[in-house]
Amino acid sequence: MAKKVVIGDDFDYALKRRLIDKLKAIGAVPLSSDWSLVGSQELSQLSVRIGSDVVGIESETFIGLSISGPDGIIDEIESELMN
Repeated sequence: MAKKVVIGDDFDYALKRRLIDKLKAIGAVPLSSDWSLVGSQELSQLSVRIGSDVVGIESETFIGLSISGPDGIIDEIESELMN
């Protein structure tokens, strides 16, 4: 199963740093990244490979910072970041 979880605000740079550090610690390999500005909304997207799975990270104005991918990996990342 796959899930998507909003883990915080799009402007929470400390949370973004902790997320990047966690991804590095578990061996994430960057696949792609993109940045868009549409009106007043900014959208940043990053895809990483962790083992054989792909995890997506999005930061969107008014929506927040979210992670998506297989349940187990998302649960692990979310649990560690929320502690």
